[in-house]
Amino acid sequence: MSHAKEQPAGWYALDVDLEPSANEAVEYALMEAGALGTETTDRGVTAYFAEAPNRERVRNELFEALRIYELASSSVRNMNVREVAQRDWLEEWKQSWQPVEIGRFIIAPPWSKLGDRIDRHVIRIEPGMAFGTGTHETTRLCLDAIQKHYGGGSFLDVGTGTGILAIAAAKLFSQTRIEACDTDKTAIAIARENADLNGVADEINFWVGSIDDSTASADLVCANLTADVITSMMPALVGVTCRRLILSGILETQVEMVQAALHQRGIDDFETTRDGEWVALII
Repeated sequence: MSHAKEQPAGWYALDVDLEPSANEAVEYALMEAGALGTETTDRGVTAYFAEAPNRERVRNELFEALRIYELASSSVRNMNVREVAQRDWLEEWKQSWQPVEIGRFIIAPPWSKLGDRIDRHVIRIEPGMAFGTGTHETTRLCLDAIQKHYGGGSFLDVGTGTGILAIAAAKLFSQTRIEACDTDKTAIAIARENADLNGVADEINFWVGSIDDSTASADLVCANLTADVITSMMPALVGVTCRRLILSGILETQVEMVQAALHQRGIDDFETTRDGEWVALII
């Protein structure tokens, strides 16, 4: 499994020796720490940096990721930084990313050659971050739920990342009000680029920030975040939802925490879907 951002002039590699159960958490942390790409091997995870990585930042991101994934700090055993020879690693990574079919959608990189598929909606995503390319379980759960429950009308994507969910909504139904927000301005810039790549930039209103009492409500609201962020935002998320609310980014071990937050809002009826160790709740 590989993730990449862009090709630098030179390389530093950070090799992380870890328990296999921590692979996903460590990949996420290293991309958050500024890695331009990661590779998973039998030995662990290797991250590539354009300059020597900041060890303190790496440690902080690893600690936070292990907390989110509810893994022991001992899951990461050792880290080692080394210089590596220049090579066209990005091109190798491009070859490894194949299109992903999710129901009526095909998620593909811009360089992938696809034949005419009139029975599918093709979404082209330029790699810019670890998640959001359609290959992660949480994204797949959201795309499945959108296909099942979105029948048009207003759509709001909270924590849009690469913009893939808002783009999917625009592909399914044009001429509707689609909005997407993220607190990360870089993510919003990437999302806008991806929307333009898919010809739906004019149909989606992207904005930097989050939701509050002044946010316009939407027929379908999608929040692919983390369980702790979802629970803290639950009043606002429920408040902006008119019909359906899709909550994803929840590990199986965190479901009860999110359900408790829903119960506090008087919500006891919801659908649960699973993909591996990840869960989505549809209200």
